[in-house]
Amino acid sequence: MTLPSQTPGAFRHPARSAFPALTLLCAALLSGCGKSEEGKGQRPPPKVGFVVASPSEVPQPVTLGGRTVAFETSEVRPQVAGVIQRRLFTEGSYVQAGQPLFQVDPSLYRASVNQAQANLASARATADAAIAKARRYKPLADMEAVAAQDYTDAAAQARVARASIAQNAAALETARVNLRFTTVPAPISGRIGRALVTVGGLASMGQTTPLAIIQRTDPMFVDMQQSAADLTTLRRKLRTGGVDAGSTQVTLKFEDGSDYPLPGTVQFSEVTVNQDTGTVTLRARFPNPSGILLPGTFVNAMFNQAIETNAFLVPQQAVQRDFDGSAFVMLVGKDNKAARRKVVTARTYGASWVVTSGLARGDKVIVQGLNGLKQGAPIVPVPANTPQDPTKAPPGGGGAGGRGKGQGAAPKQGS
Repeated sequence: MTLPSQTPGAFRHPARSAFPALTLLCAALLSGCGKSEEGKGQRPPPKVGFVVASPSEVPQPVTLGGRTVAFETSEVRPQVAGVIQRRLFTEGSYVQAGQPLFQVDPSLYRASVNQAQANLASARATADAAIAKARRYKPLADMEAVAAQDYTDAAAQARVARASIAQNAAALETARVNLRFTTVPAPISGRIGRALVTVGGLASMGQTTPLAIIQRTDPMFVDMQQSAADLTTLRRKLRTGGVDAGSTQVTLKFEDGSDYPLPGTVQFSEVTVNQDTGTVTLRARFPNPSGILLPGTFVNAMFNQAIETNAFLVPQQAVQRDFDGSAFVMLVGKDNKAARRKVVTARTYGASWVVTSGLARGDKVIVQGLNGLKQGAPIVPVPANTPQDPTKAPPGGGGAGGRGKGQGAAPKQGS
């Protein structure tokens, strides 16, 4: 007896009946995954900011150590010998040229003046007699009343007497000058130091110690030392071109880091090299109305010694270093691809590197978005510091509170 459920064609195996449903489910899952991968796509090129290279005139500053030097220095020395009777100035005060400073005992020199005056009076009296005698002899000699030789002798005595007057007048003038020198004046105007010889000391013309020292401190000199090699290199560049002479204006900085408020100017440089240090002295002149600068003070002088006429200023963040220490920058190349180029950086100026070789006018130097940037990588160049539009989502990613284009919701299980 055959059961109805066992009739041919009536029985279906469970696995065979589930296979078509499983196949449809897998196809749906694969279809959803394919759409998800297609939505992701590839990462778009990064956006980079660039600046356009342009040559400019870049000052070449230099800082040199130096010492302040008085504009004028004079040692007060006696011009006659004698005992110092009085000091006529206040130590450390400002004195004017010609102002009396010391008084030397004038007794001997006053006596010399009196003696010279007496000698001059005697010479004049003798001359008057000789001249009168010569005048009397002249007509007598013409009449041959006296011998011609007698007249010649009288005329000669008259001339000798005149010369004696001139000699004694010169001696009197010398005595008066020496008497005037007993009052020692200030040779220049300036600040006088302490008295190096006291009252009661003996002054002489040949003494090694001055009576005092006067220094004029307004204006003031600053003597700077620069390497002869650096100065030679600068002069060679000035001759061959590439750099121009810089400004002669100088600023000063003290040892404590403070700045001197008034600028100065470079006056000249020495023509000889110091054999011991290999340096050349440059001298600058500074106004010093308030007396802030004192002779002998160590200072740092800063000025633009030259100007590079064909240099490029590149922001420091754009210059990178290779393994060997050489510098390079990334440029916007053809077809908007990153290009690497080696450059020569001489020094820094402010927040930029001074590039002297490797760049040309119009090169687009990448200064933003350099992280991970490689040679030949596609980029989206924009001028540096271009403001971003907050209403647009960044490339390849979703904006705030939403998803980017091509990136949908995650597929549900079993869809």
